[in-house]
Amino acid sequence: MRIAEVIGTVTLSRCHPLIAGYRWIIGMPFSLKALREGTGPDGEDLVILDEFGAGQGQRIGVSEGVEAAVPFFPVKKPLDAYNACILDAIEVR
Repeated sequence: MRIAEVIGTVTLSRCHPLIAGYRWIIGMPFSLKALREGTGPDGEDLVILDEFGAGQGQRIGVSEGVEAAVPFFPVKKPLDAYNACILDAIEVR
């Protein structure tokens, strides 16, 4: 799981039928260095399926790869990133 900041939303004109009707956001991940220094996100942005209603500027936990589809088991959904949580606070030691 990675930590990302929501920087926008996505509107799909066409999509696979198994992912139709979901909300999509754009998130920019943080590196460990950025989290330690308290700077902004510094990763490459990604499109994330969001069921929690994360808003602009919120920090979220992102599951990627096979783990992104686990919340929908046993149905298989074609996605690469899933918003697993909205974070209230982050403490890096």
